[in-house]
Amino acid sequence: MTTYVFPGQGSQQKGMGQGLFEHYQHLTDQADHILGYSIKKLCTEKGYLDINQTQYTQPALYVVNAFSYLQRVEETGMKPDFAAGHSLGEYNALFAAGAFDFGTGLKLVKKRGDLMGRITGGGMAAVIGLHKEQVAEVLRKHHLHTIDVANMNTSHQIVISGQKQDIEKAGSVFESIKDVKLFHPLNVSGAFHSRYMDEAKREFEQFVDTFHFNPLSFPVISNVYAQPYIEEKLKETLSQQMNSTVKWNESIRFLMGRGETEFEEIGPGKVLTGLIQRIQKEEAPITDRNENVRSAEHKGHPDTLEGNAPGRSPSDRQRGLSNNQDEADLHSSSSTEKITAFSLGSAEFKEDYNLTYAYLAGGMYRGIASEKMVVNLAKAGMMGFFGTGGLKLSQIEEAIVSIQSELTQEQAYGINVVHNMKHPETEDKIIDLLIKRSVRNLEASAFLSVTPALVRFRAKGLRRGPNGKVISVNRIIAKLSRPEVAESFLSPAPESILQKLLAENKITSEEAVLLREIPAANDICVEADSGGHTDGGVAYSLMPAMTLLREEMMEKYRYHKKIRVGAAGGIGTPEAAMAAFVLGADFILTGSINQCTAEASTSDRVKDLLQQINVQDTVYAPAGDMFESGSKVQVLKKGVFFPARANKLHDLYQRYDSLSDIDQKTLTQIEEKYFKRSIDQVYEDIKSYQPLKEIEKAERNPKHKMALIFRWYFRYSSDLAIRGSGESKVDYQIHCGPALGAFNQWVKGTELENWRNRHVGEIGEKLMTETAQLLNAKIQSLFQSAL
Repeated sequence: MTTYVFPGQGSQQKGMGQGLFEHYQHLTDQADHILGYSIKKLCTEKGYLDINQTQYTQPALYVVNAFSYLQRVEETGMKPDFAAGHSLGEYNALFAAGAFDFGTGLKLVKKRGDLMGRITGGGMAAVIGLHKEQVAEVLRKHHLHTIDVANMNTSHQIVISGQKQDIEKAGSVFESIKDVKLFHPLNVSGAFHSRYMDEAKREFEQFVDTFHFNPLSFPVISNVYAQPYIEEKLKETLSQQMNSTVKWNESIRFLMGRGETEFEEIGPGKVLTGLIQRIQKEEAPITDRNENVRSAEHKGHPDTLEGNAPGRSPSDRQRGLSNNQDEADLHSSSSTEKITAFSLGSAEFKEDYNLTYAYLAGGMYRGIASEKMVVNLAKAGMMGFFGTGGLKLSQIEEAIVSIQSELTQEQAYGINVVHNMKHPETEDKIIDLLIKRSVRNLEASAFLSVTPALVRFRAKGLRRGPNGKVISVNRIIAKLSRPEVAESFLSPAPESILQKLLAENKITSEEAVLLREIPAANDICVEADSGGHTDGGVAYSLMPAMTLLREEMMEKYRYHKKIRVGAAGGIGTPEAAMAAFVLGADFILTGSINQCTAEASTSDRVKDLLQQINVQDTVYAPAGDMFESGSKVQVLKKGVFFPARANKLHDLYQRYDSLSDIDQKTLTQIEEKYFKRSIDQVYEDIKSYQPLKEIEKAERNPKHKMALIFRWYFRYSSDLAIRGSGESKVDYQIHCGPALGAFNQWVKGTELENWRNRHVGEIGEKLMTETAQLLNAKIQSLFQSAL
């Protein structure tokens, strides 16, 4: 059997990882976004950052260990039978076993390093020559009660941990003992794996609890218990590791007891290789725990760990702490860590979608939310949705293929689908395409209820996990602004739709069973007043109502996984984003501000217009795709006549039953000023793209014919804008909300004032970073005011 072992703190060295960063560039980029600095420079360049500082050491080792593992798997095509890691290295062992993805592991390690690095004044030292009982006796005899045993590396290499002055005092004591071959103080800033990490452990416990872990693909040996991880207690055990003894000697002996075992160190240096060789030479295998590991591999893990009460770390038991004391300490401790761009929003949401930031960008109509936009956001650790509305199926497929060719499996992207009330078959074809192309994330816009097409998408890939809970592969984020629509998406798929799809053999009976246990959408995004289709809702009213509804529906259906509620509409400044997060948003979604960027697939002329607007320069106009119903979209009014002309056409439609009822002067004005061609020419153009049944209906119904002809103007005005045509700039239809006006004022006088310097990923990072800074300032201000 093969066991991969991963080194921990102490194995770092400048120059480590050379060649790996370029080979795994996409993960290197992701690491840079998560950490906020260059991981390659940290590891390879002198004078950049101090790699020996704990907050930098741990992420550096995690990244290099992870890349080394991926390279080893590439070279051999094989994964190990077991994995273990020394302290920090245990995170790499869990990554290798699939407990979490690369980005999630790095977020955990970054937090761990920050917390452990914050606790200074401690020290550690290796005592070589005595076994653990002898070390414990020396500590007892000389009243060194403030020192803990941190690592049992081999039977005669024990590491102690405590306050620096106490470690210095212990040095003279151990050096006076004849069997001690060496007392070696370690170059660390903290008393790691000791009681002095209790506060860090409690804070980390809260942090790690916000993440979701996957089942392990092979056993990982825990430092705390020297046995395979119990998956149900993975989070708990990871937290305990911070203040518990690292039982490395016992872990290796346990693995030796599994029979013929080959150990391979993955990562920089050969520290663990030397320790393992010594253990193999000097120690006997532990064979009396084989039944436990067989149970872990084949039958599900045991309920308790040998020698320890459930839910308690050995260090807790040794100190005589009760569970009640632990809980009291947890509630009385306070965190001094500031809010960061990375900590905003739901950690579980970011983990599920593999995001660095809780930041999405909506899918703007006719591909204005372009492939470039989606790719740029994905590489920045965010997620964008390609805008499919108004595009042909072939154009959508080309875009998906292009996006997938640019991104790795770890980078997130999605496709926007706009509800097509009149032509549901179009919606079905898009869903077929998304399933065919293995698109996992869908943004559902303008839906008034759950549709069969959405249910089909949700159904694909559903399975039941080892714990009996439903695991979904395809995810839907429903963008909505009405409670009744939200309730539809927060409920399981309607039974009538399930029965219809079953009868048509479009879902299986097993999929139907699973669909009854989960909501129709994974998450919802509450859209307040915004560009494009909007109900003009007010975020301050909508968000509390929707989050309360979410809680009610979670309780009603007893879902095992939380549905996240995001905020959209009007978000273009840190102040707006701050308000969204304070109102309880698990993530934010921007729209209008992305239309005026280098990546937006609209004309330079449109961007030139948008760059100049303020918050008062938008207005409501009829929506072309829902013209007859009178639905509204928010559009640009500054410098264009489109809103006035669109409203005029809708007024005429409401007042008259046919074009022949309208006076000739008005018709002439429409032809010359609006259409720039005759109504007959417009109708001929309509015949070239509308389905035959629509034309037949128009011939029978004069009012329907009038609607088709008036709706042509909306298509025409949108084309003019996207192409940047000089034919009639005043007729540009540009969907936009006041958020862009606010954004323009925010960046005025900076490099971002010019849209050519605006890139969606950089905008997202800037917005999240300054939102975090603003929140910290506001909290500090409120705190001072309270004093």
